[in-house]
Amino acid sequence: MCGASAIMACTSAIIGAGCSASGRMLLWKHRDTGTEHSFVAKVEPAGGLEYVALFNGGDSLLREAWVGVNEAGFAVMNTASYNLAPDTALVRDREGVVMSRALGICRSVADFDSLLRSLPRPMGVQANFGVADGMGNGAYFETWDTGFRRIDLAGPDTLLVRTNYSHSGEKDGGFGYIRECSALSLLEPMAVSHRVTPQAIFDSVSCSFYHSLMGYDPVAADTCAVWLVDQDFIPRYSTGASIIVELPAPGDDPRSAVMWTALGYPPCAELMRVSVDSIPGGLSAEGELYRSPVCDRAVEAKHRVFPIERGSGRHYIYLPELRRMLEEKRETKR
Repeated sequence: MCGASAIMACTSAIIGAGCSASGRMLLWKHRDTGTEHSFVAKVEPAGGLEYVALFNGGDSLLREAWVGVNEAGFAVMNTASYNLAPDTALVRDREGVVMSRALGICRSVADFDSLLRSLPRPMGVQANFGVADGMGNGAYFETWDTGFRRIDLAGPDTLLVRTNYSHSGEKDGGFGYIRECSALSLLEPMAVSHRVTPQAIFDSVSCSFYHSLMGYDPVAADTCAVWLVDQDFIPRYSTGASIIVELPAPGDDPRSAVMWTALGYPPCAELMRVSVDSIPGGLSAEGELYRSPVCDRAVEAKHRVFPIERGSGRHYIYLPELRRMLEEKRETKR
């Protein structure tokens, strides 16, 4: 039922307002990437909408946004999809550029639909774009070079999850089947009881080692003494951030949207409140390398969880350190 993974192995969800404790829609991106370092920045495009977004470390031009929200209360994210039509060789990897443009001009899910229709072909994307707005609309756009299929949130008491395959794509193609099952298993009980919060998503999903194929969490179950193979968990060596956008409710100030941000490997990271009007110190890029100090510290801590650098060492979790960090998180909440 559930399958393998890839380096760009993001996990994501759009969660209806009726599922959340606050009555606000939530958009979650658990980002996996080959780029360890990222930062948050505010962009004020000439003649466009102000927005805050996640960028790769070193992107001093703020060219590629990987998840963000704007002053109109519109949010966008993506996961790479590996079972749609093949990339066009001449134009590819433009997902971040498309999202930057969307954040600068879109006010609604309908606007994003129009944007995709207007882009020149080939678009240079293979992605599940997740979008939501302050009017209560949410949808995934399963998008390839020459077109897309739109899957709308069925209602406020529903949720959608996407990993690294598209439901409209080639059957059994792509990646992330186990992670999708795991995310649904963790989110659905909270959604049914209307108690999904950004902190709960971070603590109970982004930091969870529940494995749906095995049916348990080997870290919590203490079934391994020292080493654990990092395979098909939601948090993984390649995880670079966990972002939960809390959309404004209809009638609220659109600028009241919050982008809850944890930079780095989630078990080693801290969730921080970001808005269009406020970015906490340490999340912004600094220095010649244009990186976030908060992310730098989380990356350093991750390397203690994955201490073997040679060979296939990065596939092995050092459990004593991971459990210490998870316990430290629990202690801070008591």
